Amino acid sequence: MPEDPLKALSDMASDAHARIQQAHEHINPVVSVRRGMRDVGIPADAMTIDCLRTRRRINLILHDEQPGVLLYQFVTIDEEAGDTFQPVDFSSVSVDTLIQWMEEFFGWDG
Repeated sequence: MPEDPLKALSDMASDAHARIQQAHEHINPVVSVRRGMRDVGIPADAMTIDCLRTRRRINLILHDEQPGVLLYQFVTIDEEAGDTFQPVDFSSVSVDTLIQWMEEFFGWDG
């Protein structure tokens, strides 16, 4: 587990964003880090990756009580994040993982 998992995830998302834009010039995913969960007392950081064209969102959660685990969920931009997050070992997540999720979920056909 990296010393700062949120920074590591942000770096991976930034690299994935750049590679997606190179491969799919007409698509521009929007990556946002959201710290609001801490503001309401939830010990976690969140990141969203949005596709404005398809109105789909990937929610990513790093929860302090589950170190070494990335929680993820695929929803639409208009949906609230639900309780159904899938856990994945953070060490198995890479730039390629994020690219694959974006390509498959956002429906790119390129």
